[in-house]
Amino acid sequence: MTLLCMNFLTLIVASHFERASNAPAKNSGWGELRQKKERVTMKEVSQQGSGLVLTNPESRDEKTGSNRRSFLKKGMAAGAMTVGAGLLVGSSSALAQGDKSETNGGLTKGDAAILRFLAVAEILESDLWLQYQELAGVQDNEVSTLASQLIPGYPSQPTGGNSLYTAAVSQLDADMAQYIHDNTEDELSHEVFINAYLASKGADTVSLDQFRTLPSSKATGANNFGRLTNLTQLSVDTSWWTRYRSRTQNPDFGDTFPQAIPTLAVNMHTAIPRTDGDTSNSTQLQTIANTAGFHFGTIEQGGSSLYPSLAQRVTHPEVLRILLSIGGTEITHFQTWHDKAGNAPDASFFDPVNKSNVVFDVQSAARFGTEDFKTNLIMPEPTVFLSKNFPAVSIIRPTETRNAAMGAVQALTADGLFIGQSPAFFAMLHDLASEADAARHDQ
Repeated sequence: MTLLCMNFLTLIVASHFERASNAPAKNSGWGELRQKKERVTMKEVSQQGSGLVLTNPESRDEKTGSNRRSFLKKGMAAGAMTVGAGLLVGSSSALAQGDKSETNGGLTKGDAAILRFLAVAEILESDLWLQYQELAGVQDNEVSTLASQLIPGYPSQPTGGNSLYTAAVSQLDADMAQYIHDNTEDELSHEVFINAYLASKGADTVSLDQFRTLPSSKATGANNFGRLTNLTQLSVDTSWWTRYRSRTQNPDFGDTFPQAIPTLAVNMHTAIPRTDGDTSNSTQLQTIANTAGFHFGTIEQGGSSLYPSLAQRVTHPEVLRILLSIGGTEITHFQTWHDKAGNAPDASFFDPVNKSNVVFDVQSAARFGTEDFKTNLIMPEPTVFLSKNFPAVSIIRPTETRNAAMGAVQALTADGLFIGQSPAFFAMLHDLASEADAARHDQ
């Protein structure tokens, strides 16, 4: 009954919704906490004296001998409460009040595992959004300054952007640069908050800096900086478009849904210009910008589902509050990008690098005049939920909690985001997802 109440509360709070793929195996989940601006950065947190976690022999990678859990950092017993209290000044939270009543400084093992997995999800999200921000976001120093405090060696000054790519992206909406900027800042704020909260409780935090090995775009406006994610070989699942328009189906019942842009879901496509050569052909550049536009929605609908799916497993009310509050901003992100994707101009192009063809026909194809594809149906249509004996209701979908974290990893991997990453990276994702999925209420 408690879990059902949690789920019900989650669905009420999350009033605009979303998620990331067809079947439960693609249960990807991926925010905003925006004040001006006394931020506690992870750089400051790290200076409080954290060290790498000591691990058991079985946690070492069998092939490389490397420590599979070296991405974890030890929570600080001393100084952590100072960080936490500074972050939550004026809060009524148990953290600010120094609540140490449970194990792990107030966290159950399961709550800590869920928060660590969500921290990783937010770090990965921040990485991909920074690539979009560098090329097509508003070029003030707000995002770059914050990123430089969180990521060792990241430049603190904006790049100046890529004017041609920015213009192509703006064909979807004149305010796209501002939206990209704000989405990026939000994800950075999520990762720093979750890690700082974990540290304040004496729990292990997460850093993925050792995996920032993938190459950057060479186009004007991109920082020459190691990346966690690959935006140049994507297979973008756009089935969320029809999933949220269906009145009779729900992925939690095993239902699958047609793609909005079928050619985008197969083969590989780039969502950013790889070099300035990709900006010389206006048709090619528009297909790249359109790919980004749909990818934005794919990423953010995942978070809209992941947070409520994992919220059903947490124990502490304050951790539940964190998941509901951050998850709600993922929903607002998703609905923004859902709306903008429907403005993608018609364009088609064969990419000689990825050897793939993509066709965007949102403005002209007959299917976009039907109920399951209409571009202005951006609010979730009522559909079946919990039981087909109940009346249809407008909801986030999916919100099945079983294997939610592993489903998110599978969906992002299928997206092509991690092409080029190391075996140790995938082992890390698998470990953290397994621990999050193993979490149970009151454990």
